[in-house]
Amino acid sequence: MKKVCILFIVLLSANAINAQMLKFGVKGGANFSSLEGNNIDSSIYTSFHFGGMVEISLLENLSLQPELLYSSQGAKVDDAAVKDINYNYVTVPVLAKFYLTSKKFSLEAGPQFSFLVNQNVSDQFEGETFDFAVAGGLGYNITEHFLIQARYVAGLTQANKDAEVTNRVIQLSLGYIF
Repeated sequence: MKKVCILFIVLLSANAINAQMLKFGVKGGANFSSLEGNNIDSSIYTSFHFGGMVEISLLENLSLQPELLYSSQGAKVDDAAVKDINYNYVTVPVLAKFYLTSKKFSLEAGPQFSFLVNQNVSDQFEGETFDFAVAGGLGYNITEHFLIQARYVAGLTQANKDAEVTNRVIQLSLGYIF
């Protein structure tokens, strides 16, 4: 976790890189999440995410976009005796961003590393401290400074210590690029 934070700070403080090659931004939006797997009867849990991002231009139509986000996700449990599952993560998606049109419409895909920082669950749904996922989605730069994104995140590792379930999240974001 410390290494990831240090890497992100180094990227943010790199003043020698041409502004065309490096862009900084903030983003936030809605999460629509669930847990998929055995032994759970649940529905969509609506929450939020927010944080920062860096876009590093590699080629004319290809960029790398690492992000550092706070993401609240989980599932609504369809059992009156159990409260909803809520896992709060610091997530680090590292996405390849391929522009289909000149710096406007993009496809995004890559791994996501998530670190559990807080949870609001009963003992039987205690979360794992680390979650590895793949993310893919679409982005559109509305103007030079504003963007929208839609992303699907599919967990590959077990999200719960006692149940074989994985995270599934749809994220809708609005961002501002400095």
